[in-house]
Amino acid sequence: MSPNGVVMRVHRVRAEVVVAACDAELLGRELPVGEGGRTVKVSGHFYGEREVSVEELLWALERATVANLLGARVLKIASDAGHVGEGATTTLGGVPHAEIFAMDG
Repeated sequence: MSPNGVVMRVHRVRAEVVVAACDAELLGRELPVGEGGRTVKVSGHFYGEREVSVEELLWALERATVANLLGARVLKIASDAGHVGEGATTTLGGVPHAEIFAMDG
């Protein structure tokens, strides 16, 4: 396990580069969403299962057109590097979450 405990996967969809990263210990968890008992599973298929270094995560975020970040650790790394602004996060089942979209123009 890498010391920072972050997993990441890069998806390429047409012209988009989607970086999905989360705190490693969240993989496999079911997070409650809204009311009515609905949950979302934190999937290795989406977030990846390979642990990455801080440098690799930041390299990927620099090139991403979309990023989906889940967990306090991954959000701190992204925030400290200036990728996530103050007040730009929400929670998903009580876990810190942010989505980043690169806008041309």
